[in-house]
Amino acid sequence: MAVTEDRQHALIIAGPTCSGKSAMALALAQELDGVVINADSMQIYQDLHILTARPSPEDELAVDHRLYGVLPASEAGNVAWWRSQALRVMEETWTEGRLPILCGGTGMYLRALTSGLSDIPDPGEEARQEARAFALEHGAEALHARLLAEDPQTAHTLRPGDTQRVTRAWEVWRGTGHGLIWWRTQASLPAAPCNFTAIRLNPARPALRQAITTRFEMMLENGAIEEAKNLKEKNLPSELPAMRAHGVPELLSFLNNEISLEAAKEKAIQATCRYTKRQTTWFAHQHLTDERSTLLIDTKNSIDAKFMERNIAHFLSFIENAIDERITQP
Repeated sequence: MAVTEDRQHALIIAGPTCSGKSAMALALAQELDGVVINADSMQIYQDLHILTARPSPEDELAVDHRLYGVLPASEAGNVAWWRSQALRVMEETWTEGRLPILCGGTGMYLRALTSGLSDIPDPGEEARQEARAFALEHGAEALHARLLAEDPQTAHTLRPGDTQRVTRAWEVWRGTGHGLIWWRTQASLPAAPCNFTAIRLNPARPALRQAITTRFEMMLENGAIEEAKNLKEKNLPSELPAMRAHGVPELLSFLNNEISLEAAKEKAIQATCRYTKRQTTWFAHQHLTDERSTLLIDTKNSIDAKFMERNIAHFLSFIENAIDERITQP
């Protein structure tokens, strides 16, 4: 299909947690008159400013940021909800004559824009409550075993201990009569009506672990324990997404006198490192847009403001050439 000058454009900045996505988004938004749109499933929560490393108030003043801190921890965000919100903000941004810059490491959120999303019916409150109650009483692995017996096709794609995804899979099967994998083969909501240019950050793993360690130590210094305490006082169900953000379960265990602060810190760092490994693997095997419109940045360290100052001209040239090529290709 031919690409015309009338077709809109959007930029994606993707990569694992702590790779420097926010620094890159800020610098590019300043140069390109862009709006930074959150594509991180945990940065959507109002109650998790510190523990999700949301952009600072100074950064949000410097550049327009959207979809950060828009849901209370008592609500459960999901990919369908985020997709609808992101499309709305992108349309607003284009109307303003500006460039949407989607920044985040939640791959399924980004793929819902670039490839579309299965239109799964609402499984209903009864199915939701059944799934959550069973997971709470018996654990995610027991619920996964039930799912394996009823919907093995979906169960084989999930980690047994992943409470959120196992619960979601069970409620979909229970409420609709079909599993998630079956629904994904059906008619889907379309991709966003635009051309995407993507930049994927891929820092070396040792440097990434060091960056994660340093960042969590800074979180502790800047009020992470108080943030976790505020969540604890809300008495929210543990299966809510916000209650499973990296650092939250560990600090809650510390606040409940179950483990030491040092142990909580180490567990949180380990959990984040495991997650970044899964993110890196996912992005390595998933193509958000075609290769000519994707720039892979392998770095020894996470990207920071100084890195952006040295390389900004290169990134701007790549983005401009990718957009021009899309406009002129037959």
